[in-house]
Amino acid sequence: MTDTLAVTDGRVLTPEFDVIEADVLIDADAGEILEIGPGLAGDADGTLDATDSLVMPGLVNAHGHATMTLLRGYADDKTLEDWLQEDIWPAEAALTPEDVGVGTRLAAVELIRSGTTAFADMYFHVGEVVEAVREAGVRARVGHGVVTVGKDAEAARDDFAESLAVAEEYDGAADGRVRTAVMPHAPHTVGTEFFEEFVPKAREAGIPLHFHLNETETYLDEIDAEAGVRPTEYADDLGLLAEDTWVAHGVHLDAAEIETLAERGTAVAHCPASNMKLASGMAPVQELLDAGVTVALGTDGAASNNDLDLFDEIRDAAMIGKLAADDAAAVDAETAVRVATEGGARALGFDSGRIEAGANADLAVVDLDAAHLTPEHDLVSHLAYAARGSDVRHTVCDGEVLMRDGEVLAFDEADVRERAQEHAEALVERAEE
Repeated sequence: MTDTLAVTDGRVLTPEFDVIEADVLIDADAGEILEIGPGLAGDADGTLDATDSLVMPGLVNAHGHATMTLLRGYADDKTLEDWLQEDIWPAEAALTPEDVGVGTRLAAVELIRSGTTAFADMYFHVGEVVEAVREAGVRARVGHGVVTVGKDAEAARDDFAESLAVAEEYDGAADGRVRTAVMPHAPHTVGTEFFEEFVPKAREAGIPLHFHLNETETYLDEIDAEAGVRPTEYADDLGLLAEDTWVAHGVHLDAAEIETLAERGTAVAHCPASNMKLASGMAPVQELLDAGVTVALGTDGAASNNDLDLFDEIRDAAMIGKLAADDAAAVDAETAVRVATEGGARALGFDSGRIEAGANADLAVVDLDAAHLTPEHDLVSHLAYAARGSDVRHTVCDGEVLMRDGEVLAFDEADVRERAQEHAEALVERAEE
C-alpha cells in the first residue's frame, strides 16, 4: 500500500514560474510527486498544512564544505590565499572523523531550516558525511577533496586514489539519496601527473568530477606559469570537463573559457557571498547563462560565507550579477531562483528542482505571513529579494518531512549545537598548539 502525503491549502510555484492555488500529492514511499491540483487532501494518508504559504522546489546548494560550520567566524577578513594557508589548512589538518560528523550535522540542521534539500560536499572523512546525510534525510553529492601540493608522490597518489575509492564505495548510500563524485581541489593544487593517471579511471567508472576553477587571479597566474595556458584550457586538455562535471566559482572566466564550458556541458556553481567576502571577484553569471552554461548556486563553506542560507545567496547572485554585467536587468528574479533550484539539481544530477509529477518530492514551504513579504505584488520577486531562510515553515525531501512548523525532526537541535561548540573549541585548540 502506498503511503501518501498531501501538502495542502497553499500556493504552488510551477515549473513555468506561475503561482497557482493547489495541493501537492506525494508518494512518500517512492519519494516522488504524484499530482498537483486542488482538493488532494482527501486522497492522502497524511497532510502538511501550507495555508498562507508558498510551496516551492527545495533549494540546492551546489558547492560547499559542510564541516566548515565548525570554523564559522574563526578567520575573517583575509585574502583567499592567506586565509587558507594561515588558518584553514592548519585547522583542517587537526580534524578528526568525529569532528566531520558533528560539523556536517550542524550544517544539515541549518540547511533544512532554510529549505535546502540537496547539497554538494567536498571534504574529508566522507563516511562520516554520508552517515550524517543518512540521518538528516537530505540529498547530497559527496566526495573526498584531493590536494597533492606539498605531498610526496606516494602520499599524493594515495590521496587521489582515496577520492576514487570513496566515490565507488558510497554511491547510492542512504537509500539512493547519496551520490558521489571524484573531487580534486583545483587545477593548481593537484599535480598534472595525478590528473593524467586518475581522471581516465573516473571516466571509465562513470564517476562525475567536481573542482574549483578560476576562483582568483592568483590561481590563473599559477596555471599560466606552469602550463602556459588558462586553467579552463588546461582542465579541458586533461579531460576534466564534461557533461557530468561541475566546477565551483568560475569568477575569472574569459569569453573563450565560457564557450568551452558551454561546449562541454560543464556546469558552474556560483558562490557570490564567499566570492565577495574573500574579494575573489564577480563571476560573469549572465554571460554564462547567455552562452547556455548551466549555472547553479552554492554557499561555499560557512567559514567564508558565514551561513548556509541559500535565500541570502539568491539575493546576492541577483545583485552582484547586475553589477558584473553593468545591467539592472541581468540575473533577474526568476533566473536567480531557477539557478538555486533547477540549476543546482541539473548540476548535481538530481531529478529535483521543480514541482512536477514524477520529480523528486523535494520541497520547501515558505510562510508568507510576514511584514517583509507584504504586499504580494510578485511572489517570485519576494523569493529572490525579500525572503529569508527563517521564513521556511516546512521542508520535505524524498517524500519525507524533515522540518514541520519550524521543528527539525531528525536531530535534537540543541544537542547538535552543543556538540558543535565543544568540537569547534577543541579543534581550534589543537590547531593552534
